Amino acid sequence: MKTTGLQECFTKLRRSAISIILLALLGGGGCLFFSRSDEPYHVYPGDDLQALLDRVAKDPLRKHIKVHSGIYRPSRHRQALIAFTKQHDGVVLEAEGDVTLTAANPQIAREADEGYPAVVNHVVYFGDGISPKTKIRGFKITGANNHVIFSEDPKYAIQPEVAGLEKHKLFFYADGGGIKIFGRSFPTIENCVIHDNYASPCAGGVSIEHKGTRGKESVYFKDCVFRNNSCPINGAGIDMLRGSSAVIENCLFVDNKSNSKHDTRSSQVPPWRPKRGGGTLTVFPTSRVVVKKCTFTGNRNGVDDSGVDSVFEDCIFWMNNAPGGWLTAPRYELDIKDADGVQGCFLQGETIDLFGTLNPSKNVLGCPNPDFDAAYRPQASGFEKAGYRPPREQKK
Repeated sequence: MKTTGLQECFTKLRRSAISIILLALLGGGGCLFFSRSDEPYHVYPGDDLQALLDRVAKDPLRKHIKVHSGIYRPSRHRQALIAFTKQHDGVVLEAEGDVTLTAANPQIAREADEGYPAVVNHVVYFGDGISPKTKIRGFKITGANNHVIFSEDPKYAIQPEVAGLEKHKLFFYADGGGIKIFGRSFPTIENCVIHDNYASPCAGGVSIEHKGTRGKESVYFKDCVFRNNSCPINGAGIDMLRGSSAVIENCLFVDNKSNSKHDTRSSQVPPWRPKRGGGTLTVFPTSRVVVKKCTFTGNRNGVDDSGVDSVFEDCIFWMNNAPGGWLTAPRYELDIKDADGVQGCFLQGETIDLFGTLNPSKNVLGCPNPDFDAAYRPQASGFEKAGYRPPREQKK
């Protein structure tokens, strides 16, 4: 059959298009490669985790990263080991095995510097533009030690300027040794152990600074452990600055120490609770927290909540009377005035209910010993529905 010039032209164009597609699909070794949207990226010790985060941010399909066993350290001085900003929204970062993210790198740190061997302000940073679909799961987050870089030089800075969201000259840079959350940022943090972090003035573990942008969304913590974090003032485990929101479910707070000895920086900041001190969880005015099935024990003070409409359900507050620090007043379990949302909780300690606001018909004030096992499961009768349980048990 005779073809027209126009038909020949279309045939040549079609063949060229097919050739281009095949060349694009051919791998370097000549194998045909198809990228599936559910196929994760993989990262191993020694790889640049931030570089991969930035690469995945540009991938329209693949948003899942598996981080394999090992210790991941900063390779240079910066404000965070890893930083999630608006471009990274939707990325899921998941530990595969025993994975530690640390602020410390003694190979590049200078012993004379404050905070040695830490070389970053925060281990993990979540900045403005992060929704709940951005997740981290299964990590140990540690090593922060009050090493603070205030510079806005791009080689150090982690958060571009955002209109209407001023960076507080101290809280943005210095608070939140383990994790800093800033602006319209509502990540999901699951099955992480945030431990042995120190920050000054506040929030050795986590600092949440929504700046009044919270709306209907919240940071979500589930199945996490906050252990042995410290700071000179308040919120050694989690510090929620004004206008912030969080949901904390099935988490353990143990051996965190707010109100530690003052250092040069913290001594310039007026204390939040000058006589009785702050809690291991601090909730500032206009903030709101929902805490369910959590355990607080062995901390230097339990919770101080000056927020609005907070909820504490089925929690255990047991002997949050760790010694030391600058406190002179007796330790307390719960410091809350708006206490209508506290129910199903078990409390015992030096001062159980600081303001006498808890409803004794809805809570057990002066509860018996929960008899924790090594994993802080309560073994005593009556505590079956209260407090933290290791996350594997939650999946059964």
